[in-house]
Amino acid sequence: MKIGVVCYPTFGGSGVVATELSRAIAKRGHEIHLFSYAPPARLDPFLDGVRLHEVEVSSYPLFKYPPYDLALSSRLAETVEEEDLDLVHVHYAIPHTVAALLVKTILHPRPLPVITTLHGTDITIVGQDPSYARVTRYALNNSDAITSVSDYLREETRRTFGVERTIEVIPNFVDTERFKPAERAGVRRCFAKGGERVLMHASNFRPVKRADLVVEAFARVAQDHPATLVMVGDGPERARCEARASELGVKERTRFLGSQADMEHLLPAADVYLLPSEYESFGLSALEAMACGVVPVVTNAGGLPEVVDDEQNGLLIDEAELGEMGARISALLADAERLAGMREAARQTAETRFGRDAIVDRYEALYESVLTPA
Repeated sequence: MKIGVVCYPTFGGSGVVATELSRAIAKRGHEIHLFSYAPPARLDPFLDGVRLHEVEVSSYPLFKYPPYDLALSSRLAETVEEEDLDLVHVHYAIPHTVAALLVKTILHPRPLPVITTLHGTDITIVGQDPSYARVTRYALNNSDAITSVSDYLREETRRTFGVERTIEVIPNFVDTERFKPAERAGVRRCFAKGGERVLMHASNFRPVKRADLVVEAFARVAQDHPATLVMVGDGPERARCEARASELGVKERTRFLGSQADMEHLLPAADVYLLPSEYESFGLSALEAMACGVVPVVTNAGGLPEVVDDEQNGLLIDEAELGEMGARISALLADAERLAGMREAARQTAETRFGRDAIVDRYEALYESVLTPA
């Protein structure tokens, strides 16, 4: 098959999943044409079978805002014809699905199945904005197939937009050959030269991620254990988190690394991974941590309970108990046997429930089904 994949190039879940899926599908012998306005963060430029088509947006005095959706549609239409693509798989409904549906109309009667994968904020935030709600509903109702990354997101989509059609839940996956426990002594030396415990958080530092709660929980842990906090990523809340670390007296024990593409090299250094988001549609970063044998500590919200089982492979923190998150982590770190058991269970969950091959099989079957409809 020749497949067009449309995604954002960011470090967030949708861009990561689209890139990782493209990598996996290409290794199965399919030809992938990836469309984005910049090279995705996880894209290997030397990967056979994946070609990047960067979308350039012309700026004219007439345009207050450059029309990315139209530039994407034009580039996509040209490539579909020139390369004879079989289908288009878009990640994130706005504006990607709408752009793909426009291409489908432009090329009619040539068939062009459009698959939409919903990742979260395209439904929970952007899609519900009055400026985009009607267009999002149109995109959902006119895609040839829709997938969501969790049961939570599927039900949220149905509730918000009244969608009655089939939405197939295909969870995110992790490459457990890349994300795996490493020889901890080597990677930990960068952050814990004195044998400290390592806590880690990675995000885009938007308010919904509540990264300030990570700093507060760490300050509580640091009362009981020699520890280091590693904060990965960048965004609007980073400065506030740095200020909070100073206020709580843990700035010297906190490392802010900025955005990092090679998380598989960082995650194995951690003992615990913190993700106290208001909600996550899935929580891919927590899953990648689990694959590395790191215990996730996450909020009991959104799709996170579909990934983390409380007191088995991680800790689920109820909203009312977020103030106790640091104390629960501290107790866990004090119990070496319990910590080791959770690490092993976290890795096993990643391998058995969210391993790459089984989930890529489902996407491949979906591609075949839209090309040969009943």
